[in-house]
Amino acid sequence: MPPNAVETLEVLITVKTCPIPSRKYDELACTAGVTESGDFVRLYPINFREQPYEQQYKKYQRIRVKARKHGAQDPRKESYRPDSESIEILGEPIPSNPGNWAKRAAYVMEKQSRSVEDLQRQQQEDNVSLGIIRPKDISDWVISSSAPEWDDKFLAALKQRRLFEERQHTLVPPRKVPFKFQYEYRCDDPRCNGHRQMIEDWEVGALFWKLVDQGA
Repeated sequence: MPPNAVETLEVLITVKTCPIPSRKYDELACTAGVTESGDFVRLYPINFREQPYEQQYKKYQRIRVKARKHGAQDPRKESYRPDSESIEILGEPIPSNPGNWAKRAAYVMEKQSRSVEDLQRQQQEDNVSLGIIRPKDISDWVISSSAPEWDDKFLAALKQRRLFEERQHTLVPPRKVPFKFQYEYRCDDPRCNGHRQMIEDWEVGALFWKLVDQGA
């Protein structure tokens, strides 16, 4: 396929990160998923909250989208720049009730790697940047403080850019979660010395603010 050619992808969405402000795109939410063959795909930039409602896909929902590889500016194997207007939702999400976890796993675990160490090797050899492993054990869930607000200079630059654009409304920046959440775990691999990995999932931020709003 020619470089930068437009491709039509069908992707089962498995990852949506918390949206963050962006000087260039207002805000970004990184989306990733798997194709029918189990290949990983990253779709960005997507300003998810400004997508029409009928294009606001959920996790474990299949979509069809036109996209092209990012090219030299992002050589990661799985990265695609989507045409947001082309997003088409294909059916309902795979439910989260216990009887359907096997259906989700059938896609997600298709190309499971043994360990983070294996993924690091694949990154060096083939620019792999997405993967999935099954930890040998999870030892801790770490919560640490983070800045309570977005950087003032960052928000000022964002506001200034919006003044020069025609908009029907101004999207309020997402609320910033004032904490960082991380897992500590070990891989089933003798090379593994343990890992601490950030959790940036959309649902983690949504759950935090839901509990705050409920007075928890």
